[in-house]
Amino acid sequence: MRAGCEVRRGRLIPALAAAQEEYGYLPEDAIAEIARAMDLSESEVYGVATFYAQFRFTPPGEHTLKVCLGTACHVRGGERILEALKKRYRVSPGETTSGGKLALERVACLGCCALAPVVVLDDEIYGKMTPERVQDIVDELE
Repeated sequence: MRAGCEVRRGRLIPALAAAQEEYGYLPEDAIAEIARAMDLSESEVYGVATFYAQFRFTPPGEHTLKVCLGTACHVRGGERILEALKKRYRVSPGETTSGGKLALERVACLGCCALAPVVVLDDEIYGKMTPERVQDIVDELE
C-alpha cells in the first residue's frame, strides 16, 4: 500500500467525526465529499464509517431515549420496555421516529444496576421503569 494512502486513511476518522459534528449524522453528500477530498472511493469511506458504532447515517431525533439491556436491566424487564417502545412508536433501535421527535437506542449497560431497569431520556436517568412509565415519560414530550 502506498504511503500517501496510509496518511489519507489516518485522517479519515477525524474527517468523519467532524462531518458528523457539523450535520448531526453522516449524510451521503458528506461521505462523497470526504471521499473526493481524500482520494478514496465512497465505498472505502462508508466501510470505515460503518465499522465504528459512533457514526450514524440518519438524522438524530430531537430527543434520544436509551434503554439499558445490561444483565440487571434485562432480568428486570429491559427487553419488555424496548419491545413496548418499538411497537408503540414504530421505531427500532438505531432509528428515529418518522416525525423526528425521538431516537431510540439500546445500550449494553448504563452502570445504574441498582435502579434496574433503567432508561435515559436525553441526559436524565430514570430507574425502576416499566413499559407504561416509560411511555408516559415519552408522551410528555409532545
